[in-house]
This record gives sequence, C-alpha cells and structure tokens, in this order.
Amino acid sequence: MTQIERLREVVQKLRAEDGCPWDRAQTHTSLKPECIEEAAEVICGINILEETGNPDNLREELGDLLLQVMFHACIAEEEGLFSFEDVAETAADKMVRRHPHVFSGRVFESDEARHASWEEIKKKEKAGKEWQEPYLKAAMEEAQALIEVAKKRKGFA
Repeated sequence: MTQIERLREVVQKLRAEDGCPWDRAQTHTSLKPECIEEAAEVICGINILEETGNPDNLREELGDLLLQVMFHACIAEEEGLFSFEDVAETAADKMVRRHPHVFSGRVFESDEARHASWEEIKKKEKAGKEWQEPYLKAAMEEAQALIEVAKKRKGFA
C-alpha cells in the first residue's frame, strides 16, 4: 500500500459511521477555513526552510495541505462527483498539456515564446468557462476574510 492509499483509508475511516463525529460532519464549505489556513502554514514552512534550512515544518504543513486535498476528494467521491484519482489525473494532464517542451519535444526560441505558449494553452483550456471568472474575485475576498479569522484564532490580530 502506498502512503497516498493509506492517507485515503485514514480519511475514509475518519468519515465512516464509526469514525470521528467532527470529521464526518465536514463539508466542502465547512472546510474552507482549514484549507486556507493550511495553505498559509505551507508558506510559513517555506519561510522557515529558507531562513533555517530545516525542512521539518514544511514537510508537516505540506502533509496537512495534502490532507485537505484528500479530505475534499473523499467528500466529492461520497457525493458521486469525482475521486482523488480524478484530481491527480486532472493535475497531471494539465501539466503535460502546458509543458509541450518537456513532454512533446517542442522547441521554443525563447522564454517569452514558451510563456506565450503556456498562456495560449491555458486560454484554450478555459474556453467556454468564462462564466467562472467572476467567482475568483469573490473567492479571493473570502480567502482574505478567512485569513483574518485564522489570524485572530492564532492570536496574531
């Protein structure tokens, strides 16, 4: 069993009928604060690594962020939406598409040409999904508000 498989089993057990009541009650919406807080803690781990050379905090915080991804994927699977495998496949496929210079042998004349290719590929991926763009501004504002709540909870504000 891989550690990813083990993590999936842990989350599934936490959400099972005989698991943890708190974990079982969580939804995508209720986990928003934890998701944004864990992302901020990854930034902290990167800063600690840069300042001290110690990777321990970054490893731990990346694990906490991965737990958030797994948690959301397990909830989505319970809802019949998608699985963790689907999430991983989507991410891998996107990176392969956006890096033709790595995966398809395409040669670019410059960094600018490579970046322009990335943007063009991304634009094609987003075609037909323009209606989603207005949601990003609101999500950024919500994330900022969640950071403020986390700061208060941690005693920084």
